[in-house]
Amino acid sequence: MNPSHQFGRTDLPPEQQVALKKAVFWEWFTIAYTTCTITLVAFVVGNSQAMRTAWIEDMLSLIPQVAFLVALIFVRRRPDKKHPYGMHRSMGIGHLVAGVALLTVGLNLAFEAVTGLIAAEHATIGTVQLFGQTIWLGWLMVGVMVLVVVGPVFIYGPAKAKLAPVLHNKLLFTDADMAKADWQTNAASVVGVLGIGVGVWWLDGVAAVFISLGIIHDGFRNTKSAVVGLMDQRATTYDDKEPHPLAAHIVDTLRSLPWIADAAVRMRDQGQVFHVEAFVVPRKRRVSLRHIDEASERITALDWKVQDVVIVPSDRLPDEADAAR
Repeated sequence: MNPSHQFGRTDLPPEQQVALKKAVFWEWFTIAYTTCTITLVAFVVGNSQAMRTAWIEDMLSLIPQVAFLVALIFVRRRPDKKHPYGMHRSMGIGHLVAGVALLTVGLNLAFEAVTGLIAAEHATIGTVQLFGQTIWLGWLMVGVMVLVVVGPVFIYGPAKAKLAPVLHNKLLFTDADMAKADWQTNAASVVGVLGIGVGVWWLDGVAAVFISLGIIHDGFRNTKSAVVGLMDQRATTYDDKEPHPLAAHIVDTLRSLPWIADAAVRMRDQGQVFHVEAFVVPRKRRVSLRHIDEASERITALDWKVQDVVIVPSDRLPDEADAAR
């Protein structure tokens, strides 16, 4: 088993192996690209509050990539006695860390922006010498913000969005979603800078508030998704929009077996892979080990994300289990 293709005790299928390599590449690419944009914006940030807020958001946008790459180190480790379910929760923990960081900083930035508006702070943007010409710094700010949005919106944002469903990775999906929405932050910062230029000083503060609210929204959404996942919510699709269809597929597969009268599952998302508890009502009082093993193998073969399967014969199905009805 190749360690680079390993998720706990699962050896990834070829499609997921390729997708994982691409995801790692795009995360490193994003870190390099964002580091360059952070440095570039630092030279033109000036006194604009909107620009400062956008600059800080760029720094915060590094958190999901770092969290993904660090979590991947632990996710690949095989289960042992100390961690019998593997370390798949590392991806969820990384998701939670990213969310809390975004939420905390976003709230702080929003407070600063609102207090700046209340205090009627008038930001000023001076001029600079460039190639022997005196130009307004605001034009450089606008040019830089238009330039830096190309990467997240048109290059690595869409690339990650295509990989997230293949890998069933919610952290990667959120990262891609945040990247594709970066144009809103850049547009707001441009409006703030141009507002200062035409003498409408409060547009800069309003733009800063708008950007801060975007950070708060991303932080709240990340935190909520990570928390409910860590609390063993019913497994959902990578975008959290609906219950994962694999649960119903497992139930249908079990009911198709001649020795099973009825079935239901409790399926939880460990962070890219699933732990499945399948409850079955046998048609007869006695159940052979061969039947149990066969059912377990059938379920495991349904999807690469099935990491652990427990078959529980019972005379009735638990109320909380998903019967796919």
